[in-house]
Amino acid sequence: MSGGRARGRRRRSSLLGVVVVVVAAVVVVAFPQLLDGPRDGSGPGAGSGPGAGSSPSVAVPAAVPEGAAQATVERVVDGDTVIVVLADGGARERVRLIGVDTPETVQPDAPVDCFGPEASAFTTTSLPAGSAVWLEADPSQGDADRYDRLLRYVWTPAGVMLNHDLVAQGYGREDTYDDPYRYRDAFVAAEATAEGSGVGLWSACG
Repeated sequence: MSGGRARGRRRRSSLLGVVVVVVAAVVVVAFPQLLDGPRDGSGPGAGSGPGAGSSPSVAVPAAVPEGAAQATVERVVDGDTVIVVLADGGARERVRLIGVDTPETVQPDAPVDCFGPEASAFTTTSLPAGSAVWLEADPSQGDADRYDRLLRYVWTPAGVMLNHDLVAQGYGREDTYDDPYRYRDAFVAAEATAEGSGVGLWSACG
């Protein structure tokens, strides 16, 4: 009897093992995502593998006008000129800010203008390399200047238009080139206030 019971137990153990294997196979076929981990990237191993490290989408500030193109700052050239990489297509472009003229710092064969380094530093602080910006075009000014720089208003993630901020804080003067631009009245008023208050270049440069 003991031998028969032993053989019976072995048969039941073998049968149980077969059932476990079959159930496991069914689960793997029916629910393969259990092996892959979470699809939202929050599980172990998130951030590794192909495609990891790509730039996350950046929320567009409410102040940014509809249709402005997103770009990433590569570097600042001077107070009113920056180099960006466009999000749409990845083209590298030099951008000249509309409506503001900051003191020169990189003009060949010319001395550095009064308050030029300060203006460049302000723009560099406002637009750190790698940060997102939004570029607003103005049909009244054309798409680019004679140096093939895109003519744009540059909006920061804080919802601030850098062009206007430079004028308002005395890092540059209002600049109308040929035709009046979209925000000219606001820029002229900002310059008058900055000059009247003696901020930035208005007191430093006489």
